[in-house]
Amino acid sequence: MSNDTLPATEPAQPVKPSKGKRPASLWSDAWYDLRRNPVFIIGAVMIALFMAISAFPGLFDTVGVDPSTCSLAQARKGISSEHWFGTDNLGCDVYSRVIHGARVSIIVGIVSAAVTGLVGGALGLLAGFYGRWVDVLLSRVAEIFFAIPSILGALLILAVIGRDNAGISSVVLALALLAWPMILRIMRASVITAKHQDYVVAARALGAGPGRIMMRHILPNAIAPVIVVSTINLGAFIAAEAALSFLGVGIQSPQISWGLMIADARNRFLEAPLPLLFPALFLSLIILSVVMLGDAVRDALDPKLR
Repeated sequence: MSNDTLPATEPAQPVKPSKGKRPASLWSDAWYDLRRNPVFIIGAVMIALFMAISAFPGLFDTVGVDPSTCSLAQARKGISSEHWFGTDNLGCDVYSRVIHGARVSIIVGIVSAAVTGLVGGALGLLAGFYGRWVDVLLSRVAEIFFAIPSILGALLILAVIGRDNAGISSVVLALALLAWPMILRIMRASVITAKHQDYVVAARALGAGPGRIMMRHILPNAIAPVIVVSTINLGAFIAAEAALSFLGVGIQSPQISWGLMIADARNRFLEAPLPLLFPALFLSLIILSVVMLGDAVRDALDPKLR
């Protein structure tokens, strides 16, 4: 048979990925699921709204009343065109105080969640990667803090600091000091699982150092549980700040916080319920939105739930 009779073969064309195919990476796959999850969308929109209120309260305080300006003659007034949420026991506008009080509560929650995530995550990474005496030492220290009840420990810390020195930094210190061990344990368990994977063994065989292995190979694959827990902790820290302020050891006047507003209004609740109901409603809504966001992120990042 001559060569002229052989069938012609065309060069192979590269396979193009389909545009509708879902991405293979964990984070891209999680984002794909989150964008289609109504629980995540609702929670994210609510959190974005509260963030905007805390960052730019003047845009939402359309009443135009200074939250620090109070008049006893206007005490415990109902809803009106001048006071949308009524006035409290001192004659302060409740709507303006609720809007401006969002900043303190949200700042405490975000900073506390960030500090515990960074400190607990870093220590958990070291404990899980190096093991041996490093793991034993950090785990024993974490167990000491685990033995202290969170609210009771925060009350003790803030009582030692004193009411005159109480503020955002003091509340963040009290909350973060008692919450980082939980993040350490979660990160440690995730790192121990990740460091025995084939890609880590291959990187070590190729001569990668401990720092590169931790930061480039283990951390990106072990941090997902920490992100989920830190997101849920954001709501817990906001609620804890309100509880501490309600008990009189957290945020102090002239600062404004939802917990402090609830504490000031509790004695006259039956006579004037509005000064307590509105800050409690806003507090409940932001905690609900954070819980919704955390549940959606957990479902998206947990392969077992797919």
